[in-house]
Parts: sequence; structure tokens; C-alpha cells
Amino acid sequence: MLKFATKVKYPEIPGTLGVRGFCADPEEYTVLPGFCDVHVHFREPGFSYKETIKTGSMSAARGGYTDVCTMPNLNPVPDSCENLKVQLDIINRDAVINVHPYGAITVGEKGEQLSDMKGMHKSVIAFSDDGKGVQRDEMMEAAMTEAKRLGKIIAAHCEVNSLLRGGYIHDGEYAKAHGHAGISSESEWRQIERDLKLAKKTGCAYHVCHISTAESVELIRRAKAEGVDVTCETGPHYLVLDDGDLIEDGRFKMNPPLRSKRDREALIEGLLDGTVDMIATDHAPHSAEEKSRGLEKSAFGIVGLETAFSVMYTRFVREGIISLEKLLELMAYNPRRRFGLPEENGFSVWKLGERFTADPSEFLSKGRATPFERMSLYGVNCLTVLGGRVAYENKERKERERR
Repeated sequence: MLKFATKVKYPEIPGTLGVRGFCADPEEYTVLPGFCDVHVHFREPGFSYKETIKTGSMSAARGGYTDVCTMPNLNPVPDSCENLKVQLDIINRDAVINVHPYGAITVGEKGEQLSDMKGMHKSVIAFSDDGKGVQRDEMMEAAMTEAKRLGKIIAAHCEVNSLLRGGYIHDGEYAKAHGHAGISSESEWRQIERDLKLAKKTGCAYHVCHISTAESVELIRRAKAEGVDVTCETGPHYLVLDDGDLIEDGRFKMNPPLRSKRDREALIEGLLDGTVDMIATDHAPHSAEEKSRGLEKSAFGIVGLETAFSVMYTRFVREGIISLEKLLELMAYNPRRRFGLPEENGFSVWKLGERFTADPSEFLSKGRATPFERMSLYGVNCLTVLGGRVAYENKERKERERR
């Protein structure tokens, strides 16, 4: 796998035999390793009106991804080999990149009975009840004990239900000023605190999904210093936006919510010091109608695969906060190392100096809700290649260059 960004003339790109006619001019491109997102929702089986394996994987390929890991809040929930096979069959038929499913921690993601972890463990990337926190301490300890025995990761959506109190955006200044019910930061970090104790006790490999609070960063930082086998992710939206950017629009509603400026700054600090291990989009598409009901009544979730690299490159690399090499660690290498995926896994070809305006109407995903809509960004993906096969080609740009 490429260990750094490689600048080449397009006809010199290795592994592009058969697609060399893409570019008529000899301008310089940057070849990047295929990205890996360990947290996406492709909604199939069960909710294909929101997204499918095909549209989700096409969206990922457009964003430069060659590996993604799909969360189990599906119908049927992949909590048994029989239910998991339904999803695997669709992946084998329709995916244009590598799609690795999670198995559920508990039956139906209800938190009451462990799933068939032993039966599924060879076919899943890890175990998660994403979308729901496992509420009972004894259930999470049993899951961690079994995951440790099987050599698998527990990836946790951390949320204490009793602390939610009907909230739907961050319990901060915007919520108070506009009469919205807030989600407390404690609802996230309190369950992380519990899980870190259990991970230390069981020796389980533990991964925290989409952290959003300053307290979460500090808890994970301390746990790492104590030798707990823990990693974590955060999303581009938590690093670039906070609740001061909120408007009355469903495309700003996700779970966990956009937190305070203080939280955002703590996440950036965690990114810089290595506490935050990777960037994951939590790509969560919904129908236009489900996202049209404002902050209070819209469904939780935004899409992110087609903008993630460009957002991070524009706001962090170009502004000198992190290097491009650091961004590749966060988006390509660290996710694969943690989740045991091969590092030699395709590449993408970018015009990093090319500017564009984020336009959801152009997305390949069925989802259109993004807080980055109309944002001016740098970095246009021209091509994604996996296993010598073109997974995505920017045909509009190709045609423009041929004229």
C-alpha cells in the first residue's frame, strides 16, 4: 500500500492498465491509498428506500474508499448466521468495493440476549449494536468476554438511555435559545467510562464509535495510558462544526449531536495527540421526507462518504493543522490496522488543487442530507481502483478534459 501521497502524471499511475485513456492532458495528479471507513450504514436489507449496498458502495468509491464496514441496524438484524447471510448475499452480488459487515452484539439489538457471536465471528469485521447503547453492565461484560475469546472487537455506540430525556440536539446554548430539548454530554461519556472499566477487566479489544465530547476524549486518553486496549473514531462534522453552526434544518441532526466549541476543540486536540485514532463518517442516509422535518422531528443521521476526505483536506491539511500523511493515517492506515484488514487495498487519484462546491444533488448515495451542503472544498476524486478494476470514474471531468 502507498505509504504517502504520490504525485504522478496520469499515464504513469501504476495499475491503471486499460484505463489510461482517462486523461488527455499530462497534468499532475496525486495518488492516494484507498480509504477505509469502519462506520457506515448501507440500510440493506430492510431499508433499501434509504440506501442499498450498491448505492452505498458507489458513494464510497466516489469518496475514494475501497473498504467500508456496515453497521447492523438492519432488518433482519445480523444476529445469527442465517440473518447475516441475507446481507452477505447482497454484498457479494452488488458491492463495487469491499464491504465488511458487523454482527450485532445482542439479538435484535435489544440488549437482552447475546447474539450468535461464535457462529458469526469468521464472517464479520467486529460486533456492535450501533444505534443503541448496551444498557446492562452484565450484558456488555458478557459480550466483551466472548469477543475476547473469539479475537474480535466490540465497537460501541455509547449512550445511556436514562440520560437522554427526550433530547435531539446538544444540550447547549443553541438548544436553550431556541427551545429545543437537549442531549447531555454525560449520556455519551458515562457509558464510555463504564465500558473502559469492563474492557480493562476482560482484556477485550474495544472501539468507541463517533465520540463527540471533551470528557470522552479525556477518558480514552487516560485509558490508553493505563494500557486498556481501546481505540476510537470521530467524524468530520464533529471536527469542523459545533452547535454554534446549527440552523433549523434536518441536515444538521445526527446522533451524537454537534456539541459545543469546547468539545470540538478537545476532539481536535485528541486528533493531534493520537487519542483519536481514525476518521469515520457514520454515513447514515435517510429519505428526503425523513430529513425534511426540522431539528426536532427529522430522523437522526447525515451522509458523509462523498465529502469526508475533501472536508478534512480543506479544513485541516490546507490550513496547516495536520499533514496529508497524518490524514492518510486517520483515513486509510489506522482503521485497517485496528480492524485487521489488508493494507494493500487499492488507490484513488485526486486533483487536490481543484475546488468545488458540495452539491448533494450530485451524490451517488440515495441520501442527500449533509451539513456541508454548499461548502467550498478542495480535492476532486478522478478515479478509484480496487484489484485492478475501476470502482469509480469521474466521467464528467473526463469528458470535460477531452473537449
